[in-house]
Amino acid sequence: MITDTSGSGYVEAGQEFKRDQNYIPDRITADGSSGWPVEAGRYRLVVARACPWANRAVIVRRLLGLAPVISLGICGPTHDERSWTFDEDPGGRDPVLGYERLQEAFLARDPEYPRGITVPAMVDVPTKAVVTNDFLQMTLDFSTQWTAFHRDGAPDLYPEALRPEMDEVMQRVYTEVNNGVYRCGFAGSQCAYDKAYDRLFTALDWLSERLAGQRYLMGSSITEADVRLFTTLARFDAVYHGHFKCNRQKLTEMPVLWAYARDLFQTPGFGDTTDFPSIKQHYYVVHSGINPTQIVPLGPDTAGWLTDSGRNEMGGRPFGDGTPPGPVAAGEEVPVDHGPGGIGRLA
Repeated sequence: MITDTSGSGYVEAGQEFKRDQNYIPDRITADGSSGWPVEAGRYRLVVARACPWANRAVIVRRLLGLAPVISLGICGPTHDERSWTFDEDPGGRDPVLGYERLQEAFLARDPEYPRGITVPAMVDVPTKAVVTNDFLQMTLDFSTQWTAFHRDGAPDLYPEALRPEMDEVMQRVYTEVNNGVYRCGFAGSQCAYDKAYDRLFTALDWLSERLAGQRYLMGSSITEADVRLFTTLARFDAVYHGHFKCNRQKLTEMPVLWAYARDLFQTPGFGDTTDFPSIKQHYYVVHSGINPTQIVPLGPDTAGWLTDSGRNEMGGRPFGDGTPPGPVAAGEEVPVDHGPGGIGRLA
């Protein structure tokens, strides 16, 4: 059995990749009925910039202005089979939790915790125990349960009127694209890979058609559906095209999706949370079963992310009735040379 050592899935010999969706289902709610009440300063969002699931939690937190009330712990880009580590913090420990490994927060919750240690994870700071790692629900709760702490001008990323259609779109994006690239990369046989490849590019073609006539997935404004698609597109040419064999086309060779991705990248909250060297370091080093040499490629050139997308000619209001977020919180900035046109490598 081949396992994704980030704890997110596995593949039986000759079969297709199966994502482990057995996450801790607890929720942090406004009324506290879950046992975990929304409370400023109580919780720490632990992420890794490399991880697409964690990246979207960082984007939503930033767009909604939750940085002052939910602190951010950042793991390094690589890890072993035990868990993500805080190796980029002074002394190799998270400055708030005091942990060297995210695993410690899961063991504080359950000393016999049997499943994968995944990011993003919400950790209860007083007990230093993980509350939830259910990334699918976590960001929806940022939008619906943390409203008392949203910044002035925060966008509505999960509009109630659009939810039935939006849930269907996000489900297809998740199964066919977000998870579809992993299904290609970890396929256990040629047959499994061929099927995964066809499913992925069928979905990307559908998305291209949908976005040819509207600026964002749900119309004229950004929603969480766009956040969920963006983090896969941002990693496509750097990782998925080669490392995961998703190579019918590069993102830069899909005109509609490439313009759409650049439009989002240049929107506050998206590009300023994207760390290309960390992304490549994670996939090419951690997935040694796919890349046994662990050599990290220097390319591709990321300068194109800053070229004009032309999508603003389609009109729309990126933040709806809201406004763009302010500057990235101090200490949370992606290093300048880790963005487009940077050196593209970690020291």
